[in-house]
Amino acid sequence: MTEIDRMLAANEAWLGEFPGDLPTAPARAVAVVACMDSRMPLFGMLGLGVGDAHVIRNAGGVVTDDTLRSLAISQHLLGTRAVVLVHHTDCGLQKSTDADFADLVERATGHRPPWPARTFTDVDADVRESMRRIRETPYLLSGEIRGTVYDVASGRLREVD
Repeated sequence: MTEIDRMLAANEAWLGEFPGDLPTAPARAVAVVACMDSRMPLFGMLGLGVGDAHVIRNAGGVVTDDTLRSLAISQHLLGTRAVVLVHHTDCGLQKSTDADFADLVERATGHRPPWPARTFTDVDADVRESMRRIRETPYLLSGEIRGTVYDVASGRLREVD
C-alpha cells in the first residue's frame, strides 16, 4: 500500500468524525500562517477545530507574495482580521542559504528557481520580518498580528514581541 493509499483509507475512517457542511468563513475569524513542517500539529497545538481558521502553510512560514494574496482573500472575502504566525525551532530553512539552495536545485534539474527560498538564520528575526510585511501591506485589514515560535522538542509555543 502506498502512502497515498493509506491516506485515502484514513479518509474513509475519518468520515465518522466529519463535522458536516460548515460555513466558508472561519468561525474564529483568524488566519494562521505557519511552516509546512510535519512536526507541527497546528489544530491541536492552537486549540482549533475544523472550520475555525484559515491555515496558510509554506516552507518556513515566511510571508511571501502568495501568502499576502491568500491573506487578502481571507480578509476581504471571508472576514478574517487576526493573523498569527507560527514558525518553529530546527527549521529546514535555517540549514541553507538562498544561493546554496538555488545551486542545489539547478544541479539536480538544470533549472535555477526564479524565486528565493527565503532562508534565515534567526527564527525570531524572521517572525518579526513576517509581521512587518503584513503590517506594511496596504491592502490588508489585519486588526491583530502576532508571531510565535513553536519548540519542536518540547511542544511549547512562545510569543515573539
